[in-house]
Formats: sequence, C-alpha cells, structure tokens
Amino acid sequence: MRLSVNVDHVATIRQARMASEPDPVWAAVEAELAGACGITIHLRGDRRHIQDRDLRLMKETVAGVLNLEMSTSDEMLDIARDVHPQMCTLVPEGDGELTTQGGLDIISEEESVRKAVATLKESGITVSIFIDPDVVQVGRAKAVGADIVELHTGIYAETGDPVRIERELEKVRVAAIAAQEMGMRAHGGHGLTYLNIAPIAAIEEIDELSIGHSVVSRAVLVGMGEATAEMISLIETA
Repeated sequence: MRLSVNVDHVATIRQARMASEPDPVWAAVEAELAGACGITIHLRGDRRHIQDRDLRLMKETVAGVLNLEMSTSDEMLDIARDVHPQMCTLVPEGDGELTTQGGLDIISEEESVRKAVATLKESGITVSIFIDPDVVQVGRAKAVGADIVELHTGIYAETGDPVRIERELEKVRVAAIAAQEMGMRAHGGHGLTYLNIAPIAAIEEIDELSIGHSVVSRAVLVGMGEATAEMISLIETA
C-alpha cells in the first residue's frame, strides 16, 4: 500500500496571511523524499488554498504521481487538459463547505461525470472518482469509465461508536473488493489519522491512501519529512 500526501493545508496556512510561505511545493518535495509515492492537491473553484501556480510548479517538480482533485466543471477540465497531471480525482464541491462532505454521487450526476471522465481519458490522464463505499456507486464508476475509485473513509474515521466503526470498515472492505473484481483499483481517503489508519491500511484490496490534514498537522510539530515517514511506517506495519 502506498501513501499519497495531500498538501492542501500547507497552502491553507500560507493563504491565511496571503504570504509566500509555507510553500506547498516545497512540502511536496519533503514528503516525497520521505517516501510518499506522490502528491495530492485539490484545486478548488474558490482557490481557498491551492493556487494555479502551485499546480503548475508541482507538475514540473513532483517525481511520483501528481493527483489533482477537482470538480467536473468546464474550468477544471480545461486546466487539467492544459497542465496534464498524471491522475485526476473527481470530487464533489459545495459552496462554503469546510471540507468535502462525502463521495461524489455518480447516479445523480452521471451525465457530467461521464463527460468529465471521457474528456480526461482522451487526454491520457488516469481518472479516479471519490465515492462513498457503496457497491452501487462502484458499479456506476465502472460504467462511466473510471480507472480507480477512491473510497470515502470519513464516516469510519469520524464516528466514535465502536459498532459503527466496524460496520463502516466492512463497507470500505466490501467496496474495495467489488472495485477489484470489476477491474478497477481501489484507493482510500478522508479523515484518516495516525490513530485510526491501521484497520484501513490492513485492507489488502486498497493499494493507495491519500492523507492530508493529519500529516500536515503533525508536520507543524516535527516537519513534513518526519510526519510522512511516521505515517508510512504505520501503513507498512498494518
């Protein structure tokens, strides 16, 4: 299992002062040097953290896979085709939300999702869709042509009820198995921390995790390299 480090919240700190530091591009370098397989960034329509400049510089400097999280808007499709990251992950995006609230509902947005997938794949970009851990959604991701599904682990990560934790963990496991059986790769992410990572990392059908807030929070105290290495160690141990 690999770790892709999301450096959005390095940019959040920078944008709090509209300053030039800390630089998420440099944070990405440190994460990769510590063993991350690649870098994930979310270029939002409101540019609340990652900026176009960050995306373009990371396209030139990230050694592993640069994964651009994005909405299905025409603006983002144009940017993706221009910059051409190795992978794009389609995610829902709501006005004023603090963070992504759940997976993209492919059933209700199939037309726009199908168009976005086709546009990106025509440009030779690997396409992932961020979905809730639901076998029906996995099936729709396959139907619209996705290469990968990233399973939303937020409910698992944020509930404090032990019974619900096990139930949500099983949903993730079943969805990952379904994705593999349909010929897609399964990734996971959202809300994962150093304290709850082990059960998710133990799911053999998931081959990559995207983790941002927890790693960046730890990096404030110990540095990006050490924070990344600690998370990788927990994943490997699991």
